[in-house]
Amino acid sequence: MSIKKKIILSFFISFSIIATLAIAAYLDFRETRNEFKYLELAESIRGKTLQLRRHEKNFFLYGDSKEIDFIHRYIGEIEALIKDAKPYTRNDNLDRLDVKLKEFSLEFVKITSMASKFHKELDTLKPKEPSYLFLIPIIKATFLEHPMQNAQLLKRFFRISRKDGYITFLKRLGNDIKDLRKSGEKIIGISKELDRGARERVQNIINVTKVAVLVFLPLSFLIGFISLFYISHNIVNRLKKLMLTIEKSGAGFFSPMPFPSGHDEVSTLIRTYNNMAEALQVREELLRKKEEELMQSKKLASIGTLASGVAHELNNPLNNIHISAQILAKEMGEDCTGIIEETVDDILSQTFRVKKIVANLLDFARSKEPDFQEVNIVNIIQKRYTQAQKITGFKDIAFLLESPPEVFLQADQVQLERVFVNLFTNAADAMAGKGELHVKVFPEKDKVKIEVSDSGNGIPPEIKDKIFDPFFTTKDRGTGLGLSIVYNIIKNHGGSVSVESTVGAGTTFRIFLPRYK
Repeated sequence: MSIKKKIILSFFISFSIIATLAIAAYLDFRETRNEFKYLELAESIRGKTLQLRRHEKNFFLYGDSKEIDFIHRYIGEIEALIKDAKPYTRNDNLDRLDVKLKEFSLEFVKITSMASKFHKELDTLKPKEPSYLFLIPIIKATFLEHPMQNAQLLKRFFRISRKDGYITFLKRLGNDIKDLRKSGEKIIGISKELDRGARERVQNIINVTKVAVLVFLPLSFLIGFISLFYISHNIVNRLKKLMLTIEKSGAGFFSPMPFPSGHDEVSTLIRTYNNMAEALQVREELLRKKEEELMQSKKLASIGTLASGVAHELNNPLNNIHISAQILAKEMGEDCTGIIEETVDDILSQTFRVKKIVANLLDFARSKEPDFQEVNIVNIIQKRYTQAQKITGFKDIAFLLESPPEVFLQADQVQLERVFVNLFTNAADAMAGKGELHVKVFPEKDKVKIEVSDSGNGIPPEIKDKIFDPFFTTKDRGTGLGLSIVYNIIKNHGGSVSVESTVGAGTTFRIFLPRYK
C-alpha cells in the first residue's frame, strides 16, 4: 500500500473517532453549562440572603433608615434570581423560598411602619421625674433590638400602666420581630438547600462525565492505537529515525541509516539521504582538517611573530639597559646629586616593569603543559601572599585565609603560584592597596574549590565577560594578560574559573581544580 492510501485511511479513522468524541463532548458541555448556571444562581441567592439578614440585623441594632432601602433592594434581587433560576430546574425549594420571601417582605413592612409610629409617639411621653427624660433617646435607639426590655423601662420610669398601648405595642412588636427572624432563618435554610442541591447536581454531572471518560477514552485509545501501530510501524518509525539522523547531521555527525528493503517513498528518501550523508561526511572531514590547519597556522604565526619580536627587539636592549643602570647605581659616589639617584632608580624600576611585561607576553605565547606533582595548595597560597606583602601595594591589606592546614592535589606548583600572584595583584589594584583579601579553600572528594574575594569597587556588568580575554585591561598600565594566563593555566589543569562581582561590593573569583589526574 502506498503512503497516500495509508494516510487517507489513518485520517478517516482519526476523523471518525474525533467526531464521535466531539459530539459527546458538546452534549455534555451543554448539560454541564446549564448545571453550572444553576449553581451560579444558587450561590448568588445564597449570598443575597446572607446580605439580607445582615442588613436586617443592622436595622434592628442601629435603626438606620438606610438599612430599610438595602433590605428592599435585596428582596427584589432575590426575587429576580428566583425567576431566572426556575427555567434550569423543577425544584420545590424555589417556590418555598419565593413564598417565604414574600412573607418576610410583608412582615418587615409592617414592623417598619409600627416602628415609625412608635418613634413619633415617644416624644409625647412624660416621665415620673424630669431627670428621666434622658431615657427617651435610649429607648428610641434600642426599642427595635430589645422591645421587651424597653417596655420594662417605660413601666418603671414613665407614667403608664401595664395595660397602656405602649406596652401592648412593644409586646406585639417583639412578637413580630421574632416571627420576622424566624422567616429570615427559614430563608437562609432554604437557600442552603438550594446551594447544596445545585452542588450535588454538578457533582453528579462530573461523576457521569468521569464514567464516560473512563469507558470511551480507553476504547478510543485502543482503536486509535491499533490504527497507529500499523501506520507508525511502516511509516512514522522510519521517518522518525530519518529525522533523528538528519538532526545529528546538522551537528556534524553523518551516519548512514540501515539500507531499506521496501520500495515506497520513504525507502527512496532513505537511500537518497545515505548517498548524501556519505558525500557530506567526506567533505566534512576534509573541511575540518583544513580548518584546523588554518587556525593552527594563524595561531602559530601570530604567537611566533609576537614572541620572536619581543625576544629579539626588546629583551636584549632591556637587559643592557637594566645591567647598565645597575652598574651606574653601584658606581655612583657621594658627590652625585639627588636628581641623578632618582633618575637611576626610575630607570631600574621602569626596565624591571617592561621586563615583567615581556615575560607575561612570552608566558602567554608559550602556554606550557603543566608538570603535575602532588602539592599542598594551602602552602602555595600562604607562600605567594607572604611574598606579595613585601610589595608596597599590599601593606595596608588585611589577609584572611579559611582552609584546613593541608589540601593536596596534583598540579603544577609553579603555574599555580603564577595564578595566585596574578589574582592577588589584581585584588590589590582593585582595592587601591587598602581593604580585605579573603581566600577560602573547600576540599571536596574529587575536586578543590577556591574563592578569592576582595573588598574593592567591583567589576561593571558590561565588561565582566571580557576580563579573561587576552590584552583586555581597564588599568593605565599592564598588558591585560594576567587573567588570561590564569584562565589558561586553570583550563590546562582540567579545572574552571569564574567571577562574581557587584559594583561597590567587591569581586570573587571562584576556581575549581580536580584533585587527581
